[in-house]
Amino acid sequence: MKQPEPIQGCLLALKKIILEIDPNITQQRKFQIPFFYYKDKKLCYLWVNKKKIQMGFAEDKTIHLKKEGVKLKDKYENIIIDASKDIPIKLIIRNIKKTIKLYDRVCVK
Repeated sequence: MKQPEPIQGCLLALKKIILEIDPNITQQRKFQIPFFYYKDKKLCYLWVNKKKIQMGFAEDKTIHLKKEGVKLKDKYENIIIDASKDIPIKLIIRNIKKTIKLYDRVCVK
């Protein structure tokens, strides 16, 4: 809420878009930025840098098999969103649904 307009409005719209994709998506603050999780797995985050919004899509390292001698890391893909332009809603939804599908397939209990 401390960001100026139009960044603040864009962040609130992005939050709404993300949370409406699936009821299992939750939001937490991590490293002082909003992180979104799907069933406790990292999904994406929002970060403001130089009046641009960076949206990072995450692939949680916990879904991969551990290999001896190899340190697993989360994988991230980023897009830059200009708050004064249209939000790439289709791209955001497609990336989040792709990750959710991966988590559902790999994390079947």
